[in-house]
Amino acid sequence: MIPAIHSHGATIPSIGLGTWNLHGQDCAKAVAHALSVGYRHLDTAAMYGNEEAVGDGVRASALKRDDVFVTTKVWHDSLRDGALQRSAEASLKRLKLEAVDLLLIHWPNRSVPLKESIGALCDAKRRGLARHIGVANFNTALLDESNRLATEPLVANQCEYHPRLDQSRLIDACRAYGMAFVSYSPLGRGEAVHEPAVVAIAKQHRKTPAQIALRWHMQQPGVIAIPKSANPNRIAENIAIFDFELTSTEMDRISAESRPSGRMLDPGWARWD
Repeated sequence: MIPAIHSHGATIPSIGLGTWNLHGQDCAKAVAHALSVGYRHLDTAAMYGNEEAVGDGVRASALKRDDVFVTTKVWHDSLRDGALQRSAEASLKRLKLEAVDLLLIHWPNRSVPLKESIGALCDAKRRGLARHIGVANFNTALLDESNRLATEPLVANQCEYHPRLDQSRLIDACRAYGMAFVSYSPLGRGEAVHEPAVVAIAKQHRKTPAQIALRWHMQQPGVIAIPKSANPNRIAENIAIFDFELTSTEMDRISAESRPSGRMLDPGWARWD
């Protein structure tokens, strides 16, 4: 059984399959395989263009709908009231689901008042389009404002996080609001697994560097990781991280690998702390 993070009534498996850049049968097969080896959390988005394939992968499994936690996201060009709800409805049609477990604003949009987009997001939940709602790529100021504006609980903030990028301030802010922090690119696009501390600790535990990095995420309270892979062996390997534990010293050594230049995804519209 995969441990879960609990936030405002949501029970979110602490590791999931990211699906960015997976398409068609490759995506559907990856999803179905992930579910067969124990994953119960899937992450997609309208912008990914793969919601149909993710839905196909879910239906190819023998699991009941309520056994799989499905997250999707609304792109930043659809954050107006009405447009956000239509985006959510379109996602449900592609996924062939009555509701997603978690609907996120994918990125903030400076040209749309946050009050309007958060209001539309809360309305989508009240309409039953999503069981839970949250945000992604919100800095601490936006997190404060969105929680002040929300009339429904926000359960998660999904952001880039890996050993090269210190997100302690943002994670602390999420914890203060009782929100989960969901790490995308938890392996730093494959770069963070080459950090000396990660490699050395992997040898000591007889695990792969990726497993060490993912275990580092798991042992941080309130943190969830969504590694992406289409490789069946790596998909299975990434979830085989619950039979060992890192010491506090090992956790600190991995965290010490962060650097000011550690961010790997930085689009022009982003606002960071």
